[in-house]
Amino acid sequence: MLADRVLAHQPQAEGERRSRAGILIPATAQVSKRLVWAEVVAIGPHVRTVKIGDQVLFNPEDRFEVEVQGEDYVILRERDIHAVASERIGGGTGLYL
Repeated sequence: MLADRVLAHQPQAEGERRSRAGILIPATAQVSKRLVWAEVVAIGPHVRTVKIGDQVLFNPEDRFEVEVQGEDYVILRERDIHAVASERIGGGTGLYL
């Protein structure tokens, strides 16, 4: 990877899903304006806040899709990542102090 680029693997869609109210949503339904998670598999030399193995949250419209050895990946700029998931700290409130 070059510059501030991040290569991430997005899990395959699981097909049909249910809403909290129990409504069945078909696999073909498009969810607009929804951010998605992916796992980082490679980073460029100028990436500072993301590490390989992190789960990142991004807008699906801010990506480039690429196929590498039969696997589908997405390429993102570091600035297009909205959040990085972290392990929960046991017994804490979740607040940063």
